[in-house]
Amino acid sequence: MGRVGKYIYGVIDSGAQESIVLDGLLPLKNVNAGSSPAIDSNGELSDRAYTISFHDVSAVVSDSEVVDYNRMPKDALAMLLVRHQQVIEKVMAEHTIIPMRLGTFAQTDRDVERILAKGYKTVKDIFARVRERIEIDAAVTLNDFDSFLREVSKEREITQLKQSLLSKGDGITVDDQMKLGILVKKYVDIKRGKYAERIQSALSGIAQDFKAHGLMDDKMVLNTAFLIDQSRHKDFEQQVDELNREFEERLNFRCVGPLPPYSFYTLEVRKARFEEVDWARKKLGLTDDFLTVNEIKKAHHRTALTCHPDKNPNTPGIEEKFDDMTRAYRILLDYYRASSQSEDVDGCYLNEEAFERNAMLVTTAQ
Repeated sequence: MGRVGKYIYGVIDSGAQESIVLDGLLPLKNVNAGSSPAIDSNGELSDRAYTISFHDVSAVVSDSEVVDYNRMPKDALAMLLVRHQQVIEKVMAEHTIIPMRLGTFAQTDRDVERILAKGYKTVKDIFARVRERIEIDAAVTLNDFDSFLREVSKEREITQLKQSLLSKGDGITVDDQMKLGILVKKYVDIKRGKYAERIQSALSGIAQDFKAHGLMDDKMVLNTAFLIDQSRHKDFEQQVDELNREFEERLNFRCVGPLPPYSFYTLEVRKARFEEVDWARKKLGLTDDFLTVNEIKKAHHRTALTCHPDKNPNTPGIEEKFDDMTRAYRILLDYYRASSQSEDVDGCYLNEEAFERNAMLVTTAQ
């Protein structure tokens, strides 16, 4: 076995020392990816997780061989992802947990504590948003895609095009078929969009937040994560049942959860680049080497007024400019949270000397 480190599953809202037996989960020794169960103090294999604390939060970790998840075969990576999620969901039964990005390692307990210290403000802010809340992932698909296509094909514009093509004396060309296909696709998207809008409207009324994911194929109508209060879980399920009845089995509703807030707040540890932080400062029009969070937020608000697409609808490239401004704000806010924690001041220094002390960032993954 190679070098052993601390694999981090997530962060919980407790500073207590805990040991978590992982019986019944996919064992690491069955994952053919070079990763192994830990060796305990008696030199024997163990399969457990435990906590490493900083103030009133703790990282859930296990001792594991350090491996590069970016270079694993897909099947091995999939098994490790299952294991990662199983551990997080086991811990979720007792604690609110913020998941850590798959494949996050630290070398020692002290390194884990340093990660918690750097991310403390971010973690506490997230806990304030997700405590006693769960994620439910809703995937909605068409039950009978052929029937759906027949229904779409009755649209007036489609029937008129078909009639005009059939009446041509020189036959239907490949270009004609492509034109018809594009038109059908247009109305498929419109009709799916109306379904999705109705479902999203009904379910988001129960949720605190939602995040739409990409649709996998033309049969999928909705693929959205909802963040809801635990106390409203049954209300959410009842609303899904009502929607199922409303659509009279035309749609198939599949909900997965309760889950930790994977889609909203998954933590990652990364190293900032001085050039990136300096770019962000200039993008928001800031020049000082010491910034407070209020100065960063005011600069963001001021800049947003000048490049918001809704306020400048006819300006070329305004969406890209707005995206850059939003990215700059996030970069500075992440750096502020990390550096103000370690410097113990209500602000952050942006000179290169301070940057060397504060380059480790603990942020939410994008």
